[in-house]
Amino acid sequence: MRPGNNPIETYKASKEGDGLRIREDLPRLVAGGYDALTPADKELLKWIGVFFRKPTPGKFMMRIRMPNGFATSEQLTTIADLSQGVGNGTVDITTRQQLELRGYALESVPQILETLRGVNLRSLQTGMDNIRNLNGCPMAGLTPHELLDASPIVLELDHRIVGTDGNPEFTNLPRKLNVTVTGCLENCTHAESQDIALVPATAVLDGVSRAGFHVLVGGKMGSGGFTIAPNLGWFIEPHQAADVVIEIIKLFRDEGPRDARPKCRLAFLVEAWGLGRFRTALASRLGWQPHPAGQDARRSEHNDHVGVHPQQQPGRYAVGLNVTVGRMSYQAVRELARLSQVYGTGDVRLTTGQKAILINVPQERLSRLLEEPFLKECSPEPSRFMRGLVSCTGVQYCNLAVIETKARAVEVAKSLERRLGPDGQPLTIYWSGCPAACGNHQAADIGLRGMKVNIAGRSVDAVAIYVGGRTGPHAKEGTQIMEMVPCDEALPDVLATVVKHLELFKRVEPLRLGEKDRILMVPASQDPADETVEPPCAGQRAEAPVAHTPAEARSVKHQLCRVSELRDNSGRLVTVNGKSLAVFASGGKIIACDAECPHEGGPLQEGWIEEGCVVCPWHAYKFDLTDGRGITDPGMNLKTYPTVVEDGTVWVEGVGA
Repeated sequence: MRPGNNPIETYKASKEGDGLRIREDLPRLVAGGYDALTPADKELLKWIGVFFRKPTPGKFMMRIRMPNGFATSEQLTTIADLSQGVGNGTVDITTRQQLELRGYALESVPQILETLRGVNLRSLQTGMDNIRNLNGCPMAGLTPHELLDASPIVLELDHRIVGTDGNPEFTNLPRKLNVTVTGCLENCTHAESQDIALVPATAVLDGVSRAGFHVLVGGKMGSGGFTIAPNLGWFIEPHQAADVVIEIIKLFRDEGPRDARPKCRLAFLVEAWGLGRFRTALASRLGWQPHPAGQDARRSEHNDHVGVHPQQQPGRYAVGLNVTVGRMSYQAVRELARLSQVYGTGDVRLTTGQKAILINVPQERLSRLLEEPFLKECSPEPSRFMRGLVSCTGVQYCNLAVIETKARAVEVAKSLERRLGPDGQPLTIYWSGCPAACGNHQAADIGLRGMKVNIAGRSVDAVAIYVGGRTGPHAKEGTQIMEMVPCDEALPDVLATVVKHLELFKRVEPLRLGEKDRILMVPASQDPADETVEPPCAGQRAEAPVAHTPAEARSVKHQLCRVSELRDNSGRLVTVNGKSLAVFASGGKIIACDAECPHEGGPLQEGWIEEGCVVCPWHAYKFDLTDGRGITDPGMNLKTYPTVVEDGTVWVEGVGA
């Protein structure tokens, strides 16, 4: 295992590499209350699924493990009872086919964990450097459109990776791993965005056509954008599948990078090694050579499993319900559980599109189910804009999000219905509140990524708009066509135009709004009439006026840009000697600092100034601009560099030659 060099690695080391050992501290943490939690405590609690939420001081979120999106009426009723009794009454379906319980106090954690255990549910290893909830086709074993039922493999993996009490063998990864195993032919999970994905394939072995899987590795959605997972070029038989996934996990655990957090995903190990070396190392660990790739069995279309669909089982139906942006009240969760019991077998399936499916409904009960009042609220026949609507948690509950998403997504979807009508070909519209991309915005027909922009000296919510994203055998990352679009009354009109001309937008070059399109403040020290400036220096190399030796670097001045190129409380990216710096003008001062946020590598030049601090646009981490001191996390500091202004030119000191 490689040595680590970031704060999270330090926190894990304090527990001998096993974050689950935070359970030993739980009585002390509960007794001390949330105000006494250290940054290490807050991160390590995520190993047991307990998430501190800055937007709701004193209230926490719990992520519940539900492999393959499988749930029972008893489990849902228990979650509804907990939400009503110790939570705030809100439950969310996530894009990883699980539920999140919101708004409970730290002292309720032991009670919640024990109650969940009583219905065979756990929250262990659902956050930070763990294998997250294991995904699969929610209609596994039921849909006529599958090559094979892969859910037993998902359940086996969950047993081996987490078990009933957690597994320290898999709690010290370099970063998280998202894993999907599916036999569905209709691309109902986002396989190409996963760190590890097994997708349905066929191959001829010993003259016989066999059903199995192709292996995709190194996909991701956050940490620098959508990376489409490449195919390893192997065909895996079902009985081999779990072992292959386990060995990939161990390979990542032992060899993955552990320095800068944004570069610690499996994708970066695959990129650094290349597929050839990765395959060789993996085959060596397996101790056998997998078969060459066969034929990808998947179709090109995508199925969200919404609506009424016949199952494989004669006379049985599945009814996929549209749970708008995945948000439910505890009453709705309880009613979903009741309906599953009255009309089916007490089983519910959750989807990556934040929907719920009632299954095993006999044909003779179907018409009565469709008349239930709950199905007016969570319709199996939603409008085209509501059906494909997905949203991350947003700023209401998430530490990382920078804009509100769920309520805004619904409001915008309703506006699109009024402008364009509710009927027509469904399309996917995915919202992510930050570049962490929990809303999978680059895998949608239209994707929106939240950001903050400075307009007339005010920090306002805005989005970047992407089009043409998809997963499946012809996966493609969404193309950004606009950025810094304010979330105001004009946003629905902008999106209506995109919808009407979607195919055209998919073919155009990305559109970047220039400085002239932004409303920004001019520094008080600058004459607004002075427009005789050099070409913009963002991203360009600024050379020192005189050559110096490395020993003299500390006193060397390097040219950054002209004062006239800066705008008050806005950042600019400049590269000096190969080093990226973010440069800000604020309160008559000019500050230079490292461009990458030390938390997750966010682009600080796109951040904003707030009370003398630069705020990262990704996860809102704050750093004092005078000395780089970390405000959000005192253990995480930002390097700053002194600047001077001479004859309208900004120079920086202390950047090595």
